[in-house]
Amino acid sequence: MANKQQGQIKKWQDDKGFGFIETENGDSVFFHINEFKARRRPNIGEQVVFTSGQDNQGRMQAKDVQELSFVQQKMAQKNKQIRQRNHKRSAQAEFEAGQKKRLFLGVGFYGVLILLTVMNKLSWLVVAWYAALGIITYAMYAKDKAAAQNNDWRTSESTLHLLSALGGWVGAMVAQTYLRHKSQKPEFRIAYYLTVMINMAGLLFILAGGGRAFFAGLL
Repeated sequence: MANKQQGQIKKWQDDKGFGFIETENGDSVFFHINEFKARRRPNIGEQVVFTSGQDNQGRMQAKDVQELSFVQQKMAQKNKQIRQRNHKRSAQAEFEAGQKKRLFLGVGFYGVLILLTVMNKLSWLVVAWYAALGIITYAMYAKDKAAAQNNDWRTSESTLHLLSALGGWVGAMVAQTYLRHKSQKPEFRIAYYLTVMINMAGLLFILAGGGRAFFAGLL
């Protein structure tokens, strides 16, 4: 309430349409009904806020007289809107930071696969498998989101999880992050993390040599 004063209506002459406000400093300030902004008549004893001004003759009077409760309510609403706006900005900033981290993780994973292949620890078929599954999984997420928006036939969650477990978890992660699809449901997220663990276990099995020949045979 910058530049505003607070006071209490001490006198009011309804037939003449004016009264006096006693300020917190004990001063008495004249005000006219035209300066009272509520859609009713003033009441003696009610708390108000106002700005100081002068009439046509240079005498001090209260301007823009408003109910204190009304002003406080408006300020509370404004503060709530500010808090909500700041929260949204913070959430958006956090989301964008998460986007970069997840994208870096996905690129890093494929980079590790390529490095392992160059070191003859993996077959290029494995890299191709992960790349293909990543693209397919992302496409399936995009298709499912479009279906959800258009009330069309949906892709089952078990299918999405199966693709993730088979190697498409990077595509699923990117889709959840950038498409904002299946990213808010806790049960789905937990199942997704399990598919990542299952896939990592399978990759370690391949690296150990036990499943490399079998994987290559499938392709």
